[in-house]
Amino acid sequence: MEGGVPEADISAFRECLSLSWKNPYVLRLAFSAGIGGLLFGYDTGVISGALLYIRDEFKEVDRKTWLQEAIVSTAIAGAIIGASVGGWINDRFGRKKGIVLADILFFAGSAIMAAARSPTVLIVGRVFVGIGVGMASMASPLYISEASPTRVRGALVSLNSFLITGGQFLSYLINLAFTKAPGTWRWMLGVAAAPALVQVVLMLTLPESPRWLYRKGREEEAKAILKKIYSPSEVEGEIQALKESVDMEIKESSEKIGLIKLLRTPAVRRGLYAGMGLLIFQQFVGINTVMYYSPTIVQLAGFASNRTALLLSLITAGLNAFGSIVSIYFIDKAGRKKLALISLCGVVFSLAMLTVSFRESEMHAPMVSAIGTSQFNNTCPDYKAAVNPNEWSCMTCLKASSSCGFCAADDKLLPGACLISNDITKKLCGSDHRAWYTRGCPSKYGWSALVGLALYIIFFSPGMGTVPWVVNSEIYPLRYRGICGGIASTTVWISNLIVSESFLSLTEAIGTAWTFMMFGIVAVVAIFFVVIYVPETKGVPMEEVEKMLEQRSLQFKFWQKRYSGTEKH
Repeated sequence: MEGGVPEADISAFRECLSLSWKNPYVLRLAFSAGIGGLLFGYDTGVISGALLYIRDEFKEVDRKTWLQEAIVSTAIAGAIIGASVGGWINDRFGRKKGIVLADILFFAGSAIMAAARSPTVLIVGRVFVGIGVGMASMASPLYISEASPTRVRGALVSLNSFLITGGQFLSYLINLAFTKAPGTWRWMLGVAAAPALVQVVLMLTLPESPRWLYRKGREEEAKAILKKIYSPSEVEGEIQALKESVDMEIKESSEKIGLIKLLRTPAVRRGLYAGMGLLIFQQFVGINTVMYYSPTIVQLAGFASNRTALLLSLITAGLNAFGSIVSIYFIDKAGRKKLALISLCGVVFSLAMLTVSFRESEMHAPMVSAIGTSQFNNTCPDYKAAVNPNEWSCMTCLKASSSCGFCAADDKLLPGACLISNDITKKLCGSDHRAWYTRGCPSKYGWSALVGLALYIIFFSPGMGTVPWVVNSEIYPLRYRGICGGIASTTVWISNLIVSESFLSLTEAIGTAWTFMMFGIVAVVAIFFVVIYVPETKGVPMEEVEKMLEQRSLQFKFWQKRYSGTEKH
């Protein structure tokens, strides 16, 4: 640490891997805290599959789009509360206690959801889970960041992101495992209580963050932990740097930290611009619509079966987890900023592909056959009352009313029947070996939509899936880290709430194609934002980040090496 900014290269990734035998203590800290990320990811993924079966059990949920959005988004509303109070809890009681409290809330919420007998009780359980997720979303990466050697900090915080995506992948596996079990979605939602309980046990055996301990005057405890984290040649430099940072914080601690104080401090203001902006764009390019509604999107692409939708969504979840592994390799090699820009360029391309695929699917949907429809005794009332029924397609049928469904012909691209959507009609259609559609229509462009979805995940996950969390864990000065982390986490959950609460309504109002096009436009704006406002923190010790932000001017040539003023030549 004393020699300036450590060079972060390919050896950082190798060093991170070697921790498993060189210093397993650091890896144990990271994995134990990272279970919070696993819970975060599990909740994100599990509701997408569970929602298919919740709709089947509660018919009012199936008929009301706003109720589906409420079941998804009330957890996000809870996360806003959790993130809002999480910063204060982390600063007042410590990172470790913040994680344990999050686990307790998650455990309680999972139990309530598994026992729910109505959509209302289910929503209450989702709120509890959401509060826990909101707290864990900032406490886990913060704990890992403060308990990691500088050289591998990015890789270990990326481990938290990997566990988020791993939790999403696990949720899809569990969803598939319980599709044939009695209670289906109850098991899917209830299983989440297990990892929460495991993390409580693990965290009780681990120490508090050394940086937090130093701030609270418990220097000897902090030094003992730092000696376990750093090699003997590095530990004295780390202790000295931490002491200087805390001394500076204590000098300013007499001043009340308010919003005006934060915004008047250049390093904090610039850090908030970059951190909050990254998290806002992370949400508004549509990632959580993909993760919360992935099976629904697959059905919109023309794959009707619940099980098929879950199976295909499992592939996207697997790609997401793989992308997080890739980010662990590249985050300290390529750098945060460059990785984010490459990611966003790929996201723009993928969203353009999704826009074209869904637009073509909407324009070339199978027509409705009057003869085929008349073979059934339960024709959709809207079709009966239509002035121009000969011009109706599958898409017209589904958009006419939530009470209408489409029974495809043997050859799914040929004209089918527009019928009343209920269990009886679904069985009648299935008994004739025909596919039943209520979300999307049969299409020869369905596979291109799935390819676009896969490419979106491949590009998003290693960059924008990881970089915003890594940057937010290291960009704020120590004395403001808790409150700034809380502000940033609250921002991401508010953004998440807006996107997830509006996605299904947007697809109904303007169509799936134009919804993805909107996300693509946001991704283009995000590219310019990253170039202008986001600094490169690769290999910069946490105590040097503040100095860098204070001196920072706009740097468009982000690919050029940047040196700290303290670096020796």
